[in-house]
Amino acid sequence: MNTQNQNRSSELTADALKTLIEALKAGKSEALKNYLAVMARFHQYSWNNCLLIALQRPGATHVAGFHAWHKLGRFVRKGEKGIAILAPVIAKREIKDDATSETGLTIQQLVGFRTAFVFDVSQTNGKELPQFATVKSEATQHVEALKSFARTRGVEVRYDSGIAPAKGVSYGGRISILPELTSGDEVATLAHEIAHEMLHRDERRTQTDRTIRETEAEAVAFVVCSAIGLDTNTAACDYVKLYNGDAATLTASLNFVQKTAAEILNALESVDERAA
Repeated sequence: MNTQNQNRSSELTADALKTLIEALKAGKSEALKNYLAVMARFHQYSWNNCLLIALQRPGATHVAGFHAWHKLGRFVRKGEKGIAILAPVIAKREIKDDATSETGLTIQQLVGFRTAFVFDVSQTNGKELPQFATVKSEATQHVEALKSFARTRGVEVRYDSGIAPAKGVSYGGRISILPELTSGDEVATLAHEIAHEMLHRDERRTQTDRTIRETEAEAVAFVVCSAIGLDTNTAACDYVKLYNGDAATLTASLNFVQKTAAEILNALESVDERAA
């Protein structure tokens, strides 16, 4: 792979992270909230590509490469500036049998990343787009889908008025939810507590403090709720607390938030597709 391209890719991520950290150092939690909103729209993208999109074109709703837009019957307008992201570089490698020294299977292996450019739909003209997959069901259906997802992970969901004033509590293998919440609040609460179950019930619990754990769970809930079109009080969280003076801690949190939210949203989309 071209070394210059690889270095450019590394610089892109480093610069984007530096920009976010500087905003958080200045107490600007809104910068991370905007990033999480982009993550909600592009939950299949890696956290660093979401960050790159958020910083270069925060209003992006659907991105694709120049040739991909062409295949969809749309064309990038002349003079539009591409959004730089990181694309994986895959190489084929043959595996030899140690006993016979003969070549056996050929596998694909990630060898690095290169800079690639995508464009938002707002930068294109052409045919109307097909309806892209989104989670569209009502909030009450999301509640049931989230409870079903929790069960697939061996987590029981109960209702318990005794946890008030808390709306939800994660115990490790069991979640308690306050009865009679609105369906929107219940979705947000379930997403928050499921995030705890997925992120904070192993050795990572000892590697993070309570503030980081709560902010990560609230960030997951915000991404999930944003992606399905629910406006909830998860947006009130002070996301600046994810940065604790340590860039490595922040990047770890962003990675975990993205992967956890994506897994939850994939499960919701699967339910929605089966119901269609």
